[in-house]
Amino acid sequence: MNLFEYFWFSKFLNSMKKALFLLNFLITTVISFTNAQQIISPSSFLGYELGTQFTNHHKVVDYFSYISANSSNVILEKYGITNENRPLFISYISSEENIKNLEQIRQDNLKRTGILKGNPAIKVGIVWLSYNVHGNEASSTEAAMETLYKLITENKDWLQNTVVIMDPCLNPDGRDRYVNWFQQVKNIPYTANPDALEHNEPWPGGRPNHYLFDLNRDWAWATQIETQQRLKIYNKWMPHIHVDFHEQFINNPYYFAPAAEPFHETITDWQREFQTEIGKNHAKHFDKKGWMYFTKESFDLLYPSYGDTYPTFMGAIGMTYEQAGHGKAGLGIITENNSELTLKDRIEHHTTTGLSTVEVATKNTSKMIEEFQKYFDNSELEVKNYVLKGDASKITSLTKLLDKHEITYYTTKESSAKVYDYNSKSNKTIQLTKTDLVIPTNQPKGKMVKVLFEPETKIKDSLTYDITAWSLPYAYGLQGFSTKNELPNVATNNLDNQKSTFVENAYAYIHKWNVVTDAAFLSELLKNTINVRFSNADFSIEGTKYVKGSLVILKNDNEHLSNFSDLIKNISVNLNEKIVAVNSGFVSTGFDFGSSNYSLIKPKNIALLTGEKVSPYSFGEIWHFFETQLKYPVTVLNTSNMGRVNLNKYNVIILPEGFNANDKELKIITEYTKNGGTIIVIGTALNNFSNKKDFLLKTKKDSLSGSKKPNLVPFKNQERNYLNKIITGSIFKSTIDTTHPLAFGYDTFYYSLKLNGTSYKLFNEGINVGYFPENATNVSGFAGKGALKNVSNSLLFGIENKGRGQLIYMVDNPLFRSFWENGKLFFANAVFLN
Repeated sequence: MNLFEYFWFSKFLNSMKKALFLLNFLITTVISFTNAQQIISPSSFLGYELGTQFTNHHKVVDYFSYISANSSNVILEKYGITNENRPLFISYISSEENIKNLEQIRQDNLKRTGILKGNPAIKVGIVWLSYNVHGNEASSTEAAMETLYKLITENKDWLQNTVVIMDPCLNPDGRDRYVNWFQQVKNIPYTANPDALEHNEPWPGGRPNHYLFDLNRDWAWATQIETQQRLKIYNKWMPHIHVDFHEQFINNPYYFAPAAEPFHETITDWQREFQTEIGKNHAKHFDKKGWMYFTKESFDLLYPSYGDTYPTFMGAIGMTYEQAGHGKAGLGIITENNSELTLKDRIEHHTTTGLSTVEVATKNTSKMIEEFQKYFDNSELEVKNYVLKGDASKITSLTKLLDKHEITYYTTKESSAKVYDYNSKSNKTIQLTKTDLVIPTNQPKGKMVKVLFEPETKIKDSLTYDITAWSLPYAYGLQGFSTKNELPNVATNNLDNQKSTFVENAYAYIHKWNVVTDAAFLSELLKNTINVRFSNADFSIEGTKYVKGSLVILKNDNEHLSNFSDLIKNISVNLNEKIVAVNSGFVSTGFDFGSSNYSLIKPKNIALLTGEKVSPYSFGEIWHFFETQLKYPVTVLNTSNMGRVNLNKYNVIILPEGFNANDKELKIITEYTKNGGTIIVIGTALNNFSNKKDFLLKTKKDSLSGSKKPNLVPFKNQERNYLNKIITGSIFKSTIDTTHPLAFGYDTFYYSLKLNGTSYKLFNEGINVGYFPENATNVSGFAGKGALKNVSNSLLFGIENKGRGQLIYMVDNPLFRSFWENGKLFFANAVFLN
């Protein structure tokens, strides 16, 4: 090749290189553009415009799965399943680099809390957005899909230093209950008239979960499987911000943080200030649109079991966002100002606050992480340990709750300690034993420990959104103490290590009776046709003392079972229950086993009322108790069928709170009891019998009512003046008659969670099994002065005999939200021992 040819060949090669570079650039651009186009909106994916109909849960999951499969910015993770077998999912949304380093980001964040050891390296903010905890507040799940789409298509820059965790539906069972109903009854096109069927949900509504629990009040108590599974993943991440999306009444403007007073004292200045910062950013976006909103009202940060308070006490900025709507709004509804509130409006509002939250977080990542880390310094907490004494089974039950929250506990060595005694409300010195439970505040979740275990919560403002007392030592029936001194950590493996004793052809087996798991053991025995007796008096045998209520299982009573011993052994092992074998029926003290003082417990045929006349929550608490704790069969009867069912087939009928009988139904109930049936009456259902001529139950009049003085209280103060007449979830100490089977397993006193100011007179002829004595006062929580006066000398648990049957009155609901563990044995006694 000559010089001339070489010159032109070189130019040709350079031209080709430029052309190839250009071609490669164009191809890359087209591919990138095509990939961007592959991510389609929720409307395009679903086949209808978002907001024109409600989306079933499985289609929501489909959309989140689709995004995860087609975007390198999103990972979808299944974390659980509901009672009705619907999946629970969360999505992680962030930059590609953060997604690749997701596990390192998680671990580094836990290092900031002290849960993991080491020095964190990566500074990435973590924002958790939770939707649709109340199933009929359905716009939020629709908004979750739109928020996800906009995050990865319009706001990718925010994801460079932020991981967004989205749970599109915390309550799939409740959501689908609402959505399926709405799709069945809505007009086509929908009607905005509030009178229409589509705006009036039937009982029980879509708000609660399968067992009709309010999941937004279950975060701390973790009684429901949705909560239990969510906490496992929540505690793996410990986000810096957590938002709970809700809906409220149709005429309310949008609500967002900052929250209302009272704030719990553990909430830091930074948490309050950053709530305000986020709220101001929301306001900026809402102002541009002319949307109405309000802050600092109604929704406080005190009760620890909400989706805003629980994360707050775990170091996050916990917030509730409330959009007008819920089950009343449908696809569109006319509001008080004669305008129409549509589902599209509701979606847009929730999408705006969700994106605004991420926007503020990404602009304040360093400060947010710095303050988050500071929250876990618990050196300033005055109380260093909470100490619990009591029955080993009750302590074990409490440790199961602590395990759900990954809170550390231990036992200590035998020694003396200066403590504050919850019961006597005084400082004293006590002896510690190896079986006492110690929960230190010197641990990452030390502030949550304080919130859950302190004897009384400080309340700056009594006008609160929920109950004001929940201290776990009272709830679990344990002696509670606090100490300002450190205690040595010994172990946690000797809390309940007693084992059963088995003797082939034993004369009898004995089982204690003082905690609800004992009732579950009895349930299993009865289901296996094992005859069981309970003692009506204390006794001792072979060197061991047993108290009233102890279960005695005699070989002679069970000759119909060829595998009697094997059955007893297998049941006790499977339930981890201790039974003691004895070789004689001759006792050292008390009555021999052949005495009539050992009553045979007959299997019970139980009916539980449900339907529009009862509280869905109260019904759900009882239903859940039978199916998940007692595991004993119960027949659910609709109140509308009372006149068509032969109630005499049932030994026990349970009336949940809210039940309101008409004259015909009250007559049916009365005849049922006269014929030998037992009726258990819970809470407000007592209204059916109070002040009626044929029943003993009488209300105590409000000491502040009936006044002939004119009402001169200024209108603006009348709401607070009303507080004098109410009790907002306060703990009272009651006196218990332990000689009656309804109280077997209890001490002579019991701490009851009183939920309202209604009080009843003590019986002159009936049996006062539990009552509040003279000058009874609240040991924790708020109680108005007028209501407080009525508590003295009032009924807690009472029995009215009628014909061959009885009415068992439970003034305070012992199954409330399923977290007041120490009350549950009263309910089991009413079912099995009466």
